[in-house]
Amino acid sequence: MTVKQLYEKLDARIPKSLSCEWDNDGLMCCPQPAKEVKKVLITLDVTAEAVRAAIDGGYDVIVSHHPMIFKGLKSINGENYVAEKVIDLIKNGISVFSFHTRLDAACGGVNDCLASLLALENVQAFGECDIGRIGILPSDMSARELAQKVKGLLGAEGVWLSDAGLTCRKVAVLGGSGGDDIDAAIALGADTYISGEFKYHSMTDAPEMKINLIEAGHFYTENPVCQAIADMIAEIDKTVECELYYSNRVRLI
Repeated sequence: MTVKQLYEKLDARIPKSLSCEWDNDGLMCCPQPAKEVKKVLITLDVTAEAVRAAIDGGYDVIVSHHPMIFKGLKSINGENYVAEKVIDLIKNGISVFSFHTRLDAACGGVNDCLASLLALENVQAFGECDIGRIGILPSDMSARELAQKVKGLLGAEGVWLSDAGLTCRKVAVLGGSGGDDIDAAIALGADTYISGEFKYHSMTDAPEMKINLIEAGHFYTENPVCQAIADMIAEIDKTVECELYYSNRVRLI
């Protein structure tokens, strides 16, 4: 399978039509579209270290969640850290596919992964572009119990909890930055909303808004999708070797 063919297969499963209007995702870099794909490195972020790992490991493609190029590049030179990565990738014949908000919204994407980890039932989409998910826990638990469960399931170093004193049963999830969809979660009857990050005042006001908020980290709430991408590629072509790269640079000290 060529680079172009793999991208087309993934693009069909994670269609551009699901992307938010403001997003920039898709085929970030493709120096050799006819190159045979033998090895794919899957990462949440295309960091300089991820690029180096792809070069040193002889990978043909990097597939990421966050776009390698988000704002438009005005020049390609070594003075810009994004352009520098592009130069290194092109020199080494490595392509980059980034699926961002469309992977949030897609079936089997970021938020389906979160819903699955929590074993939510009767799951439905909510929020901007139907990116988030909302469903029912298998059994009721306190906000503190759920926060501890989320921490363990995601392997997070810590989570922030704003406890409104509500029993957790109907739970909304949205990986990454979910602060803009708190009202949407409340409108659908969620007693608890889990996301990667909320604004301070949202966390402070949560008890008055009558919703528990659990902030589990942008990276940790989205990283489970990397395995889902690997599974997707395996279904497309089981001969392609996939490896997950752990791109988290942020540490709780």
